[in-house]
Amino acid sequence: MRLLRAPGVYTPQEDTELLVDAMNAAAIPTGARVLDIGTGTGALALAALRGGASEVTGVDVSRRAVWTARVNAALQRLPLQVRLGNALEVVADEQFDLVLANPPYVPAANPCAASGPARAWDAGLDGRQLLDPLCARMFDLLNPGGVLLMVHSVLCGVDTTLRQLRDNGMKASVVQRRLIPFGPVMRGRIDFLERHGLIDPGQRHEELVVIRGDRPERAQGDGGAERAGSR
Repeated sequence: MRLLRAPGVYTPQEDTELLVDAMNAAAIPTGARVLDIGTGTGALALAALRGGASEVTGVDVSRRAVWTARVNAALQRLPLQVRLGNALEVVADEQFDLVLANPPYVPAANPCAASGPARAWDAGLDGRQLLDPLCARMFDLLNPGGVLLMVHSVLCGVDTTLRQLRDNGMKASVVQRRLIPFGPVMRGRIDFLERHGLIDPGQRHEELVVIRGDRPERAQGDGGAERAGSR
């Protein structure tokens, strides 16, 4: 599927491809309602529509990304809804059958919020600036029985993501892995990554993972599954 990309909008890469593979393996139920967080060009959202989803919403903080995803959807003649803003605010009162997330996860020397194109990858000193809020809110974004598929690097803590999702009432596991060479962004901050012990000296590869989180179905007789610690 050929996609247009405005300058400054994240180019679909190995993490996008890995997430598409995980989505195809998960088999989207026909008629599913899907949320794509950080939609960028709309690549994942459009793949979900082609995979059988009936309603897909893409959200991005970048106006250029929103415009790009809308144009790509129009060119593909697919009914993608695209909204501007922080997904945790824009769809705060909604629930979905599937949430796709390829958030910024690259550790950055500047802990302040990134600006410009770097918003697509910079995520604070430990790479978890957006991962932690997503893990905390994911239970509420999913319908009972709903599924999260989220990709990130092992550099920002796979065990942390799994623990946070489980602590918030979800099942969680790694369903895809891929070792890839450093791209331009990672190569440009090797000294920082080595100095903070995030990579080994001489390391020039990182492993990407897709984490699947499942919100349990409602349990019979107890009014539904409750998030741990919510009462």
